[in-house]
Amino acid sequence: MSKSIGIIGSGSWATALAKILTDNGHAIHWWIRNEDTIRHMQLRHHNKHYLTSVYFDTSLLSLSSDVKAVVAACDELVLAVPSAFLEDVLSQLSPDALRNKKVISAIKGLVPSNNELIGKYLHAQFALPASQYFTITGPCHAEEVANEKLSYLTFSGTHLADAQAIADKFTGSYLQTIVNTDVIGVQLAAVLKNIYALGAGIAHGQEYGDNFLSVFITNCFREMQHFLEKYEEQKALVAGMEPMVHNYSASAYLGDLLVTCYSLHSRNRTFGNMIGKGYSVKAAQLELNMIAEGYYASKCMHEMNRSIGAYMPVAQAVYAILWQQVHPSEAFLSLEKGFI
Repeated sequence: MSKSIGIIGSGSWATALAKILTDNGHAIHWWIRNEDTIRHMQLRHHNKHYLTSVYFDTSLLSLSSDVKAVVAACDELVLAVPSAFLEDVLSQLSPDALRNKKVISAIKGLVPSNNELIGKYLHAQFALPASQYFTITGPCHAEEVANEKLSYLTFSGTHLADAQAIADKFTGSYLQTIVNTDVIGVQLAAVLKNIYALGAGIAHGQEYGDNFLSVFITNCFREMQHFLEKYEEQKALVAGMEPMVHNYSASAYLGDLLVTCYSLHSRNRTFGNMIGKGYSVKAAQLELNMIAEGYYASKCMHEMNRSIGAYMPVAQAVYAILWQQVHPSEAFLSLEKGFI
C-alpha cells in the first residue's frame, strides 16, 4: 500500500519538492500557512508567491493551514520551512505526533535557539528515532526544478534501503537521486555551504574577480572538510569507535558548495552580494524577501565550533561581517593573506 506523503512549507523549495512528487503521480498533504495562498492555488493551480510558472494537478493536492491535520494524515513527512521558523511551526504538535512516521528534512540549517541539527531537535522534542529520520540535500536549485532541468538530490538515512525507498519517490525524468548514510555530515555540509556562498556573494559585491573566487571556494572546501573530519572524530571518540571516512568530494558536499557559491539562483550568494555592496543586514533581508539560511547559520556554526575547535577563517570572517559589524573589506583583506 502506498504511503501518504506530507509537506510542511510553501516557499520555493517546498513548491519544487511538491512538483517533483506530484509529477511522479504521488498525492500529497501540503501544509501552507496562508489561507489566501491556499485559495489561490485551488483556483489558479499554482503558488502565487514562489515558482509561479509551476502548475499543479490539484486533484493530487490536499491543502491545509492546519499543521496538526497534515501531520496526522501522512506516513512520511517532508520538512521544508526555513530553520529559523521550524520550532514555531512544530510547536503546535503533541510530543507523540511523529510516532511511527518517517521524517525527511529538506532544511539546510540548524535550529537557532540551541544550534542543534534538525534530527537531534526532533529526537529531543518528539522522540523520533534516528532510523526514522532522513535528509534531502543538493546540489539542486528550486528554479531549475521548476524548469525541469536535470538535477540531483542526495537522500541520507541510517539504512540505505530505507533511504533508497524514499529517493525512488522523487526519481524522474529531470531528477536523479543518490543515497548515502552520512546523515549528520550532509546536514553540516549543507549548513556550511550556505555560509560560504554568502561569503562568495560578499566577495562579488566587493568586486573581487573570478580568479579570487576560485581560490576562495577551494579554501572553503578545505575548511568544510576539516570541520566535518573534526566533528566525525569527536563523535567517534564519544562512541568509542573509529571515525568513519566519507567522500567529501561527492555531490552532497563539494557539488552543493559549488552550485550555491556560483549560481545566480542562490539566495545566499545574492544576500552576500548586497552586503558586499554596502547594504545593512536588515536592508538586504527586506530586499531579498526570502530567507538566506547562511545568515542564521553563520552564528550557529560560530557557537558550535567552540566545542569542535576547527580552524575556520572563512566562516569566522562571514560571522564577523554579519554579527560583529566588521567591514567586508577589512575581513577579506585578512583572508587574502591566508589562502593557499
